Amino acid sequence: LLSRFLVLLLTYACGAKEGAQKNKKPKQNIPQITCEIKAGKISFPEFLAKCPPGCQEIRHPAYGTDIYASVSSICSAAIHSGIIDNAGGKILVRKFAGQTGYKGSFSNGIRSLSLPRWRESFTVAVGKPKKGVTYPSVLELVPSRSSTVKTGEHWKESRITPAPTTQQPTTTPPEPTTTTTTATTPKPTTQPTSTTTTTTSTATTIKPRPVVHKARDVALKSSSTYTSSKSPPRSNAGIRRQEPVVAYRRPTGAAANPEGKAPEADAWKTGLESLDAGFNAREEPRLPEPVSQGDPNCKVDISFLIDGSWSIGKRRFQIQKQFLSSIAQTLDIGVLGPLMGIIQFGDDPSTELNLRTHTNNRDLKAAIEKIPQKGGLSNVGRALSYANRNFFSDANGNRGSAPNVVIVLVDGWPTDKVEEASRLARESGINIFFVTIEGADENEKKNLVEQNFVEKAVCRTSGYFSINVPSWFSLHKVVQPLVKRVCDTDRLVCSKTCLNSADIAFVIDGSSSVGTGNFRTILQFVANITKEFEISDTDTRIGAVQYTYEQRLEFAFDKHGTKQEVLNAIKRIGYWSGGTSTGAAITYASEHLFSKSKPNKRKIMIVITDGRSYDDVTVPATAAHQNGVIAYSIGIAWAAHDELEAIATDPDKEHSFFVDEFDNLYRFVPKIIQNICTEFNSQPRN
Repeated sequence: LLSRFLVLLLTYACGAKEGAQKNKKPKQNIPQITCEIKAGKISFPEFLAKCPPGCQEIRHPAYGTDIYASVSSICSAAIHSGIIDNAGGKILVRKFAGQTGYKGSFSNGIRSLSLPRWRESFTVAVGKPKKGVTYPSVLELVPSRSSTVKTGEHWKESRITPAPTTQQPTTTPPEPTTTTTTATTPKPTTQPTSTTTTTTSTATTIKPRPVVHKARDVALKSSSTYTSSKSPPRSNAGIRRQEPVVAYRRPTGAAANPEGKAPEADAWKTGLESLDAGFNAREEPRLPEPVSQGDPNCKVDISFLIDGSWSIGKRRFQIQKQFLSSIAQTLDIGVLGPLMGIIQFGDDPSTELNLRTHTNNRDLKAAIEKIPQKGGLSNVGRALSYANRNFFSDANGNRGSAPNVVIVLVDGWPTDKVEEASRLARESGINIFFVTIEGADENEKKNLVEQNFVEKAVCRTSGYFSINVPSWFSLHKVVQPLVKRVCDTDRLVCSKTCLNSADIAFVIDGSSSVGTGNFRTILQFVANITKEFEISDTDTRIGAVQYTYEQRLEFAFDKHGTKQEVLNAIKRIGYWSGGTSTGAAITYASEHLFSKSKPNKRKIMIVITDGRSYDDVTVPATAAHQNGVIAYSIGIAWAAHDELEAIATDPDKEHSFFVDEFDNLYRFVPKIIQNICTEFNSQPRN
């Protein structure tokens, strides 16, 4: 009995083990792809894939945001969407019908491009297989002129055909074709033959040899720190940095090495070279590259002022042009995004390219390469005046609604003064950036025409509008930081650039319904807006009127010349108390404040009231609008909405605000500043 029991127990255990092995779920085999593979080249509608490391550095194009056109690199789209990073990883790709209006953006170190339409789309998700779904372990390509090489784990396109053998193995091997990675090893014959395939007993993966690309600028061969902005040839784009994607296997029944030795090193080398040559030359049919319409999130009009003086030299002038090409590529130039022109300065400035000249990266980069050096001195101030007067015109392609940006590249220091020219340019609505390279040392500072010229030329925003580069060979490192600042359009329209040329009058309700405590809250609101401006006779000037039934001039535009003086004057305003004649107050402000405005100043009136006016506001407000005054109305508590709309400049929703309680006034400060700056950047030039 004991023996029978043991036999039955052993039989059951063995059967359970076999059943467990049968029921064990096979491990999902995820194919690896290269950085340049486009979604449209894979025939499956949904598949798993593994991207190698380094795809962020190679920058193959992706078109769209979240939803990508199938002409995009799969791995670039995965990094852009945040599914993987530069270390690579597993992804799940789902394809569906094409769309219109793929929107480009900058995300996770990848700038995707915009595209009007494409025939197929795809999305990228985390590479986790769904339960019960079996994904392909071999990714088949859409048929093209080149045939497809497939393996269990990797795939690639190639036209490699195994060399014919002179001796058949004892077991008939599969017939060599262009759709398998296995091949027989030819036995040496009396006639020399070129061996293009190799054999091994196991699946061995070979790393491609690095491809060395010559820098575009021959003059920079001695420098190892500067990276050329010119992209390497497309045929090698996916080879230089990728993990190996092709495995070599001996076919079943293939003849062994005649002497039982491992293949020679030169055989492996020859096979790899043949594979590289076949793949690079015939990777896929060349699809016409869609012309990007530009990044709509970076819609700015940019003028580069480049240094063409003799002091820069030919070598550094070439580096400067390479820097411009890198900027153009990173910005994603296009009619719906940023446009870029170039002014070269020496003794006298001249326009090399205006905003209309080239509206795509390819043509712009080619034109930059052809710019010759002018020579002469470094007259930056004269160039800024030239840009302010001539460059941002409708004839040169200025779009009006896009912020105007001037980026000045200076080698050393200017040979003329820049403060006055910069101030006038900023008052015209131009955002000025300075990139200074290899500035004056202690011995050379005595030669400066204008000390601290950068601080005087740009807005006072803690270095946001200025970048110093210690060496020309480090210039390429500031491409990304500069583009990020230029494309931050919210920061541009809210920078102090647009706050430097206004006369602002506060018309403050001092009626009895306000009360002493709430009146102090109104004054704090006035002070909070004032703090955002640069206050001086040549920058913004502030005036204030308090009204009840009557009106009182608290201080005029020319009374206080510094920000602190204005803030102290606001604190000293005493509460008056009385009725509410808002219409008469508007007329009073027009006569006693705006009649003394300077011709080049914008006139802005901010009317604050807590109730309905005893007199008409429509006629006085209309007269102010006709005289060029931009009016904002701020209503509190019992203020009448119809009167607020009548006071405000059109459109009402951008110039009229209402809040239930005085304590919530502070919430309007950022919005008012934003609207003032946005409106200023969209105005015609003075």
